[in-house]
Amino acid sequence: MLAQKLARGATSLRSASAPWLRQSIRSLSLKDHSWVPDCSLDTHIVHGGVCPDEKTGAILTPVYLSTTFVQESVDQYLAKGFSYSRTNNPTVKMLEEKVAKIENGYDSICVSTGMAATASCINAFMNSGDHCVITNCSYGGTNRICREQFGPLGMSFSFVDFADPKNVEEAIRPNTKLIFSESPTNPTLTLADLDAISEIAQRHGILHVCDSTFATPYICRPLDHGCDLTIQSLTKYYDGLNIGTGGALVAKTPELYERIKLIQNMHGNIMSPLTAYMMLQTMKTMGLRIRQQSSSAMKIATFLESHPKVSKVVYPGLASHPQKELADRQHRDGLHGGMLWFDVKGDPIKLMDGIKRPWTLCENLGAAESIITAFLGFSPSEI
Repeated sequence: MLAQKLARGATSLRSASAPWLRQSIRSLSLKDHSWVPDCSLDTHIVHGGVCPDEKTGAILTPVYLSTTFVQESVDQYLAKGFSYSRTNNPTVKMLEEKVAKIENGYDSICVSTGMAATASCINAFMNSGDHCVITNCSYGGTNRICREQFGPLGMSFSFVDFADPKNVEEAIRPNTKLIFSESPTNPTLTLADLDAISEIAQRHGILHVCDSTFATPYICRPLDHGCDLTIQSLTKYYDGLNIGTGGALVAKTPELYERIKLIQNMHGNIMSPLTAYMMLQTMKTMGLRIRQQSSSAMKIATFLESHPKVSKVVYPGLASHPQKELADRQHRDGLHGGMLWFDVKGDPIKLMDGIKRPWTLCENLGAAESIITAFLGFSPSEI
């Protein structure tokens, strides 16, 4: 089926078989460390295959702030695994391997932002004349780049309601190359039945990618539900401390990874080693943060639902959510994330302008701080 999917694309993968595509950071680590079998997701989030530095014994992966890496000879080119940081950097590669491990993928690319990951995905698997079925309530930046950049390049997009998988199948055309899910969606918190949509994609020989930023791998791993690729904005829950920006595109198979890695190398769409180093540390608390954030969000949503000045509250954990059954089935351990939205009776801008600490009026999500955002006021260009 994968061969069928790739054969439908106009771009050959043969050029992606360069030796630099999969150089493992473990070549820099102490031998083969034995690991306890069947480690939990919480353990992988903290340790994720990271081994002490071979030369110094440093328990953290060092920051390799080096543009280039010396080769012993022409014949031993890449014997140490690295040559140039646009292609691979040891610090960034460790983050990529760790992200792939906790997302249950083959490997990943880490780039500068979540939008860079989205652009990399579409660039990798669509060409002029190709068609994509995409959710009609995707993140505004995703919707905008599809309409404003990729549309004029000859690609077409059908924006449909993914809450019903039948809508997805009905939108498929002979030239459909990609199905683009987002679950939960930003900011409407609509869910997509990833198992059902993946089954449709597989039956039609189409790649299925899911932006799972709002769920994170701690709540839902799209690759476990049949998706071929996962997009993450690492800026959000992975970073979790409002420090850096980043994105990841995770591939389920070696063939898909080779393609996205080639695209990354050609575009030069990379992450700074220092950012990768910081995310390797901040992501260690992701599980703890998400459990607490989910608990806090549920309490706040329940409070707001009974507030006389609130007309509507949407949170996947509430019994009132129209997709509560799917949320409970698709989300892990009854966790539904740290995002909710609500409508107020009266002027919402008055509420925003009068907000008091510890609440903060700003953009971003998934961090430890308590953030409130007037979406229509802050992101009109992305609507």
